Amino acid sequence: MMRALWAAASGMKAQQTNMDVVAHNIANVNTYGNKKVRAEFQDLLYQTLRDAGGTSGNGTQYPQGLQVGLGVRVAATNRIFTQGPLQTTERPTDIGIQGEGFFQIQMPDGTTAYTRDGSFKLDSNRRLVTSEGFLLIPNITLDENATIDSVVISSDGRVSDTPNGGTQTEIGQINLVRFVNPEGLYAYGKNLFLETEASGAPIESEPGADGAGVLAQGTLEMSGVQIVEEMVNMITAQRAYESNSKAVTTSDSMLEIANQLKR
Repeated sequence: MMRALWAAASGMKAQQTNMDVVAHNIANVNTYGNKKVRAEFQDLLYQTLRDAGGTSGNGTQYPQGLQVGLGVRVAATNRIFTQGPLQTTERPTDIGIQGEGFFQIQMPDGTTAYTRDGSFKLDSNRRLVTSEGFLLIPNITLDENATIDSVVISSDGRVSDTPNGGTQTEIGQINLVRFVNPEGLYAYGKNLFLETEASGAPIESEPGADGAGVLAQGTLEMSGVQIVEEMVNMITAQRAYESNSKAVTTSDSMLEIANQLKR
C-alpha cells in the first residue's frame, strides 16, 4: 500500500505538470507562429518480485515475471512544429512562412535567435525589426524616400521597394534556416528559439530551395494550438488527477483498516 501511495502521488505530480503544459498552450492560442507543446510520460522503475524464466520449487520455469510499477514521471515536453494556418493581414511587413524554416533574428548581445513570427515593423532607421526591436538577419533597410506600402517581398525572399513611386529596386534577400531536429531548440520566449546541440546547426537557404518553405507577404502564421483539443486534454488531465487522488484516499483507507486490526 505504501507503493500505491507513492505511485499515485507521482501520477498527481505528473498531471500537475501536464496541466501546466495545457494551460500554456491555451494562453498562446493567439500567439503568432506559436507551436503546441505536448507533455510526454514514462513509467518509473519496477520492483521485481520474481524474474520471468526463474525456476519454481518443482523444477519448472515461471513463464512470466512478477513486477510492481512505482509510478510515472514527465519525460519531456515536445514542441510540435506542424504548419499553422496563414491569416491574411494585408500589412506589407507581415511575412508568413509556408513550409519549414525560421527567420534569423539578431539579439542585443550579437547572438542569433530564430522565429516563425513574421510580424515585422520598421524602426526609426527604416530597418525591419521584431516587436521587441530585434533586427532581422540579413538587415533590410528601406530607402529614405520609400514608404512601407511600397515594400514588395517575393515568395523566394527578394525584398524590393519603390522610392517616390519610381523604379522598383531590390534592397535585400530574406533567407530561412532549417534544423535537423527543431524539437531540440531552446524556447527563449518572445517567440524566439535558440540553437542547441540537440537541434543541430542551422541550415540556411533561400525560401523555396533545399526543403525550405516559401514566404507569403501580407500574411501571418497563426498559433498551431487547437483550442477544442486543449479543452479535451484539460478534462483528461483533470480526470486522471482525480483518479490518482482517489488511489491515495483508498490506500489511506486500507492502511487505516490494517491499523485497526489490533483493536
